[in-house]
Amino acid sequence: MVADELDYVVGVDTHRDEHTLALVEAATGAVLAQQTVASNGRGYAQALRFAQQQVDAARVWAVEGAGHYGAGLARYLSERGETVLEVGRSPRGERRLSGKDDQLDAVRAARAALRSEPLPRPRSGERREALRLLLVARRSAVDVRREALVQLRSVIVTAPERLRQELRGLPVQRLLDRCSRLRRSTTPTPDQVAARVVLRTLARRIEAATVEADELEREILVHVRALAPELLDEAGVGPIVAAQLIVAWSHRGRLRSEAAFARLAGVAPLPASSGQTSRHRLSRGGDRQLNRALHTIVLHRRQHDPATRDYIARRIAEGKSRRDATRLLKRYLASHLYRLLQNQEPLLA
Repeated sequence: MVADELDYVVGVDTHRDEHTLALVEAATGAVLAQQTVASNGRGYAQALRFAQQQVDAARVWAVEGAGHYGAGLARYLSERGETVLEVGRSPRGERRLSGKDDQLDAVRAARAALRSEPLPRPRSGERREALRLLLVARRSAVDVRREALVQLRSVIVTAPERLRQELRGLPVQRLLDRCSRLRRSTTPTPDQVAARVVLRTLARRIEAATVEADELEREILVHVRALAPELLDEAGVGPIVAAQLIVAWSHRGRLRSEAAFARLAGVAPLPASSGQTSRHRLSRGGDRQLNRALHTIVLHRRQHDPATRDYIARRIAEGKSRRDATRLLKRYLASHLYRLLQNQEPLLA
């Protein structure tokens, strides 16, 4: 645990315009000092001076939101030799019972680091940050495409009869081609004119979002091949899944073990026994995008990989449920992919 290795923890509650710091003694959990600084270069320097002036001993920084509002502070501290850990947001129930303000949140971040198993370090690396940004943009484009496609089909359901009969049986690509070329109706009824305008607008939005997502995926593939090309040889691992794995893992030393990676992915087994029932379940915490990436691999392998199908059938024959078999498979995948990332030799750092 962190408390066994250090003397002090500086908890940081991060926001867009300012960060609140709380210096906590590891041995007792007592709050020694607090300060608020601006979230800019001058404020980061002030935060470091605050810690140096208060204590001259082994310390660690527990930064809440190190991948978002706290990213600048985390980079600043890491570049100056400080140890920075990434702390998750405190549970809502704890905030409801104990109250919430910036100073309390900073203290909670420090104490969460003290009572926790080793926490992950913030992500680092220019290419990894580029991957993260590209994934965010592509996810947005895919969401726009999906939502617009749902809206398009909904408009077709209520469209004038002749137009509905023309469009309802078409496959997606032909449907988009037809709708994108629709012109204003020759009939003067407002509903027919509006239906054609809306269908054309939605179809063109879908096509634009599709082009955007494809361009971003090609850019993502370039970075994946530079950082961890061996991932693409794994069954069920395409550019998007590989990029999510790289972003979560980030670099050697961010996560101490396979178990830590499994916990981050939300696939670490948790006891769920009661009475005469002895079983485990998967954690519902961690990085849900990483968990989704593992789930995508499992779905692909269940359909296309005979070894995976045989494994699941064997587990079910042993008395496991299909859900339990999938849980075991996800845990195995987390270990396997973690070892692959740890041992790969990237073309570029």
